[in-house]
Amino acid sequence: MAKAKNNTVFFCRECGYESAKWMGQCPACREWNSFVEEPVASEKKQQAAERIRVPGRGAAPVRITEISLEEQDRTPTGFGELDRVLGSGIVKGSMVLVGGDPGIGKSTLLLQVCRNLAHGGKKVLYISGEESLKQIKMRANRIGSIDGELYFFCETNLDRISEAVQQENPDVVIIDSIQTMYREDVTSAPGSVSQVRESTSLLMQLAKGLGITIFIVGHVTKEGVVAGPRVLEHMVDTVLYFEGDRNDTYRILRAVKNRFGSTNEVGVFEMQGQGLVEVTNPSEMMISGRPKEASGAVVACSLEGTRPILLEVQALVTATNFGMARRTANGVDYNRINILLAILEKRCGYAMSRYDAYVNIAGGIRMNEPALDLAVVMALVSSFKNREVDPGMLIFGEVGLSGEVRGVSQAAQRVSEAKKMGFTTCVLPKANLGKMKSVPGIRLIGVENVREAIELI
Repeated sequence: MAKAKNNTVFFCRECGYESAKWMGQCPACREWNSFVEEPVASEKKQQAAERIRVPGRGAAPVRITEISLEEQDRTPTGFGELDRVLGSGIVKGSMVLVGGDPGIGKSTLLLQVCRNLAHGGKKVLYISGEESLKQIKMRANRIGSIDGELYFFCETNLDRISEAVQQENPDVVIIDSIQTMYREDVTSAPGSVSQVRESTSLLMQLAKGLGITIFIVGHVTKEGVVAGPRVLEHMVDTVLYFEGDRNDTYRILRAVKNRFGSTNEVGVFEMQGQGLVEVTNPSEMMISGRPKEASGAVVACSLEGTRPILLEVQALVTATNFGMARRTANGVDYNRINILLAILEKRCGYAMSRYDAYVNIAGGIRMNEPALDLAVVMALVSSFKNREVDPGMLIFGEVGLSGEVRGVSQAAQRVSEAKKMGFTTCVLPKANLGKMKSVPGIRLIGVENVREAIELI
């Protein structure tokens, strides 16, 4: 009995902290009731790691000037939107984690990437632990013909997968999904903290040792984070989240961690019958189908990385039927909406505490940039007064607690995007207007506070 007790330890589900006994609060991440008991992996995993020959191990240290970078170190995926999020393509020897809700299109996206890479002359190995070969072929027939060196392998045993990868030596490997993989020397069930951590560790050794790129599909919890220990996200090089509503056709690919590029870029895709199709002009997609002669609808401009995206901010203000007003936010921060409503009541004299307020970003996209503050305020006042905002007007700016409109970054790019999409007027912070040159074809109006912006309605 004592031997069995010594072969089990406790892991934190959030950060992977290891302890010999159970604790109510994790001393590392301060989460409560996050410890689970898992058996300890045997020394067999060290023998498996030794079988993976890592090139360059034991070599002498070098200066950074002696390290050469070539264009071949980055490989295009065939999707410009995915390359933008990854940072100009996939990096050789990297490990990418792709998470998202069930049925959002993770496997479809990676299968299309495999087809593009195989068509470009790369050797790709697609390993599925959830679908059979016939199921994969049925899905592949929907996205089009596949040619080139694209191989499929249905297996969940990591030891067999490691042998197959070392034998085939592909350029790219897809693991679908990490929660179904297991190692024989870890006695816990697949998907547990120990299995996910040890499986990811072995795959990381394969990626770095053999110089191949590995994509891992990860399931997400109801909170929207990748299931398993949080240490999983720390181990990989890039973490991508596939966002969107399954009932909607548009999908947003967002990077929350990227060692080889920016984490501010997003990729926009549309789910069609033949698979995912990239949307090269998200602004046109987001503002299409705008209501005409309707109050509470304002077009704003948000910036994701280097790309300005036009959005339609919708607001509905109605008299409340209860003692406490109701607030609903979809696509924007709920607490930020409460702050903006308090500013309107304190600084502008609108009795918002007696009215229900509903704010929505059309298109199913989520934005948290402060530059949307002024557009949300204008949409709320437009619905409150039941007055339409000029459909040719674009609005952006950050609103402070005293009601002032503060400047935002890269205002010139936002104005250029508005002009390209046919807008004739742009309301922006006066601090940005003083640093900009006049743009022919579009009227620029600078405002210092919320009252000046409201007078434009």
